[in-house]
Amino acid sequence: MDTGADGARAAAGRGGAPGHVTVLPREAVEGLAPRPGGRYLDGTFGGGGHTRALLEASAPDGRVLGIDADPAAIARGAALRAEFGDRLILRGGNFAALATHAREAGLAPLDGVLLDLGLSSYQLADRERGFSFGGDGPLDMRFGPGAARTAADLVNGADEGELADLLFRYGEERHARRIARAIVREREREPIARTARLAAIVAGAAPRQGRDRERIHPATRTFQALRIAVNGELEALEEGLAGALEVLAPGGRLAVIAFHSLEDRIVKDFIRREARGCVCPPRVPVCVCGHRPSLRPVTRKGVRPGEAEVAANPRSRSAILRVAEKVA
Repeated sequence: MDTGADGARAAAGRGGAPGHVTVLPREAVEGLAPRPGGRYLDGTFGGGGHTRALLEASAPDGRVLGIDADPAAIARGAALRAEFGDRLILRGGNFAALATHAREAGLAPLDGVLLDLGLSSYQLADRERGFSFGGDGPLDMRFGPGAARTAADLVNGADEGELADLLFRYGEERHARRIARAIVREREREPIARTARLAAIVAGAAPRQGRDRERIHPATRTFQALRIAVNGELEALEEGLAGALEVLAPGGRLAVIAFHSLEDRIVKDFIRREARGCVCPPRVPVCVCGHRPSLRPVTRKGVRPGEAEVAANPRSRSAILRVAEKVA
């Protein structure tokens, strides 16, 4: 999935639907090691590229449950459903509840779970969704109807301190305070309701020297932070990882593709923690937690796209894949 404007310019999908380019398709599927008769879950259906690859690799009777919070993604999956029949199950919903979805679909325990984080080219390209600063649209940024508030609600409702903290925490924005101050000043004149206006405000607040040093648009981190906050992405990731561990069968695998350090840190720490035995604080002389290892890292280091994939699909350059296997 995408996290930047490059995705909006993707013209054709490799293994997915037209307009969407699947990231690390071979590496992700090989990491899950699908087999005939296996049961798999793609928690971020998106354009369906990874789901198709899993269905093909688990032929003739493997089954895949595709989940997406975006109703438009589920609607696009109708063509894939027609092609693969009841081997593919589609459900609308957030992957935070993937354990519940897997049980309700009758697929638990699972042999593999895939999470391709971020957002899709379709979402970026649709100006009415408000994800991109490449055009002008309403300041929305919701993945689906489950989100209680829009980006406009945050931009116009949070106080300056809250805005600054949000931009720094979720966007790792160095100029968070300057940008928050500019947003508050501008919204007092008129509420900020459009993506183009917000992007212009952020660009005007960012120091020119900093802009000259960076290749990315000055509004990139602000838009990322708002999107993460609106959709509760990091909290959903933590819940989804715990849910995956809960419904994976022994020997089942978890594969996660992250696109920025906040996501990857959560995934890396989760695998590291679950691969350990005792997790008691160092000051506790005797183990009282009773924790036992539940995961085995399959990729000791994150897997990144090769030069050929980055050249063909520039948005893949920040992707990193981690795979772990559940132990008995």
